[in-house]
Amino acid sequence: MTTASAATNPATLAPVLGARRDGSARASSSRGLLMTVLGEYVLPHSGQAWTQTIVGLMEQLGVREKATRQALARMDEHGWLSRQRHGRRTRWHLTEHATALLHAGAERIYEFGHGRSAWDEHWVVLLASVPERDRRARARMGTGLSWAGFGSLGQGVWISPWRDQEQAAAALLTDLGIEGTTFVATVGQLGSGESLAAQGWDLPALAVSYHDFLKDTDPLAKGGADRAAKPDGLQAAADLASLVDRWRRFPFLDPELPALVLPRDWPRAVAVERFAHLRAGLGGPAREWWLARE
Repeated sequence: MTTASAATNPATLAPVLGARRDGSARASSSRGLLMTVLGEYVLPHSGQAWTQTIVGLMEQLGVREKATRQALARMDEHGWLSRQRHGRRTRWHLTEHATALLHAGAERIYEFGHGRSAWDEHWVVLLASVPERDRRARARMGTGLSWAGFGSLGQGVWISPWRDQEQAAAALLTDLGIEGTTFVATVGQLGSGESLAAQGWDLPALAVSYHDFLKDTDPLAKGGADRAAKPDGLQAAADLASLVDRWRRFPFLDPELPALVLPRDWPRAVAVERFAHLRAGLGGPAREWWLARE
């Protein structure tokens, strides 16, 4: 697999977005936080960093130095990082593979909630089934379609409200050697878009995830004025990393369903605004702290 194609492959992009390879959410871990630090700080600033800079930030995030060093070593083993000695110090460099994946992940994370145009009320419908005995292909198809924003209605029927996802589904099935049929349709006299969305996606669980994010970031939002008055670079850097780490799961949890098919007072817009506002406020002092150590 080339670096370019790897950057758009769900299985390889999964760790960047805080997901497992099966498409489920991954709990925060030292490796996950390190991945966030690489994407938020190392990637935009020359793609390299000193061990002690990374360790210092990770300690502020509650990760012990030993765990950080172990996570760095594992990323070196897996081809994400390379190391270079400078006397008694070590400088870590992102590999070409990691750079491509982190760029793809950053695009998906930071454009989420902003990039969709108005919905034309058409659905892409995919009919595709895999024999029960071929569990591996079934799992790969299910994960890939979920990552592409498709919801399952069961019995081999998948739907997406976004026409541009038809191409992604077709490419996935072709790659897996699975036959299928796609067509574009609108809801007729029976049923509704709301009922389709409720069948295809676990909307209550997604709403809980958004409310949890808002609850978790309430202290930071309410303390924003105090932090702006007396910016602490290290704390701002840690707050920003923690914020991004909480947020980066949403691009694969939420296919950005149109407002027309969602319950009233859907929390995504409030959460998107919260994330953007906090990231903008923390960005200045956080990056000043980082650059002063690089």
